[in-house]
Amino acid sequence: MKAKRGDWVKIYNIVLTSEERAPQVPEDTRKVPLESWVKGFIQTDAEIGQSVEVITITGRSVEGELVEIHPAYTHNYGKFVPELLQIGLQARAILAGGEVHE
Repeated sequence: MKAKRGDWVKIYNIVLTSEERAPQVPEDTRKVPLESWVKGFIQTDAEIGQSVEVITITGRSVEGELVEIHPAYTHNYGKFVPELLQIGLQARAILAGGEVHE
């Protein structure tokens, strides 16, 4: 897939290699690089995997590897937890001073 100049994209880069990490960082953290994913408007036409420059919403210029075109938000609040539904009903009953379905 190809991104056109001005498209909203996500890029990736390594900010610090594992060797460049600070010595006071925990050992398990120090073993891996510090990575960055940034979204912005691409400045040239490019394909996934190419090195590109983007301008972020705040106006910063950032370079990195193009990893996604038109990225979507993928976070959520997790799976349904039946116990939480019951807690909500019980709390409503307690606060209202009556039965759950009154």
